[in-house]
Amino acid sequence: MRYSRFLSEHNGMNPQILSVFYALALMLTLATPTPGQNWPSFRGQNASGVADGKPTPVKWDAEKNTNISWKVPIPGLAHSSPVVWGEMIFVTTAVSSDPKSYFRHGLYGDVDSAEDMSRHSWRVYCLEKKTGKVLWERVAHEGIPKTKRHIKSTFANSTPVTDGRYVIAFFGSEGLYCYDFKGNLKWKQDLGVLDAGWFFDPDYQWATASSPIIYKDLVILQCDIQKGSFIAAYNMKDGKQAWRTPREEISSWGSPTIVEGKQRVEVVTNATKAVRSYDPMTGKELWKLIGNPEVTATTPVSAHDLIFICNSYRPNQPIYAIKQGIATGDISLKDGKTSNDFVAWSMQRGGTYMPTPVVYGDYLYLCANHGVMTVYNAKTGERIYQQRIGDKGGSYSASPIAANGNIYLSSEDGEIFVVKAGSKYELLSVNPMGEVLMATPAISDGMVIVRGQKHVFGISEKPVDNSKSGK
Repeated sequence: MRYSRFLSEHNGMNPQILSVFYALALMLTLATPTPGQNWPSFRGQNASGVADGKPTPVKWDAEKNTNISWKVPIPGLAHSSPVVWGEMIFVTTAVSSDPKSYFRHGLYGDVDSAEDMSRHSWRVYCLEKKTGKVLWERVAHEGIPKTKRHIKSTFANSTPVTDGRYVIAFFGSEGLYCYDFKGNLKWKQDLGVLDAGWFFDPDYQWATASSPIIYKDLVILQCDIQKGSFIAAYNMKDGKQAWRTPREEISSWGSPTIVEGKQRVEVVTNATKAVRSYDPMTGKELWKLIGNPEVTATTPVSAHDLIFICNSYRPNQPIYAIKQGIATGDISLKDGKTSNDFVAWSMQRGGTYMPTPVVYGDYLYLCANHGVMTVYNAKTGERIYQQRIGDKGGSYSASPIAANGNIYLSSEDGEIFVVKAGSKYELLSVNPMGEVLMATPAISDGMVIVRGQKHVFGISEKPVDNSKSGK
């Protein structure tokens, strides 16, 4: 189209000169890189968990190296997810100096803290998306951890975030760090001791997990801890605090979400005492909804002009669908009510504990910790179906994601299940990764990027060589 316009606008030019201009225009166009599909934060843009537009692999086998483009070892222990901008992938980790550092995955309810208080190294890695090559590695901090962690947790739970200029890594009590894309440290912030743990007994420390987000030139953090909870924003340019709002909260582990509605932009947080919304530029509280269980770990998601909140812990398992952009003040439901002027629909049973749900098309997909997927009509709350994933059960902490008409669900036991999106359950494949999976994968340009306990994998369907088949 560019060439047609050029020719029509310069129809009277000398043909030889015109051909030179045409050749130069073609060369410039071919030399211009095509922008990649970005996955800039936990669960991608605004935590949606969706990456459509490119064919995405359905079948692979990491143990047999089938459809595995690359596999790169990353030392340490981390549950943080990979993020992607253009041709660069960023991951974080915490490397213990104790060779016997303990971690246990699976379905259990122990409240124990790990005893590994050895010297650690908190690191940020930048990988090349096409090859997995480590472009740079930076040590953000070294020292003795300032708090303990849960035996199923790590000291690098928080997923980094990027805006294409900088990458932000949050290591809880070990600080907030900003790097440019060449690995230069631009600034860091010591936020003090952020002790997130069991509210019944502060001796049980579990470590933080909420991931930072970016809105315009602000880095926003939700820090719900034993004492002194807050949400705050820091200037991207220099790391100085732009605003800080105290929160009457106990420890929580979900990330805040930017909701860009038709009427306004708001940052929504999920926590025990209340779901809350704030003005992202000032930190002013806009509304709150009371009715959550004792422990919250999921992240708010938005679609269809609704904000979805999902939790599961004693004494209840709520799901809320809150109308975007109009709520104000206390929007809590009255006893026995499932909706009001601001809550489109809700239920007190059916929410999930660790995995954040995903809205894909008309449906809301939930994955329980024990591997049961429940699908709802996102607009009405009508349950469409409920089905155990695969036939083994298992444990799930990673959140489901969606692409190219399919839902991807990662089991802690090292398998990724691909289920066809829609009103009926159809398991398309079971894909072994060969190691424990705790982090939520990323998707970019048709590549599924999986962070396992020991490696980061790039998964892409390899093109069929028809010349060898005679076709």
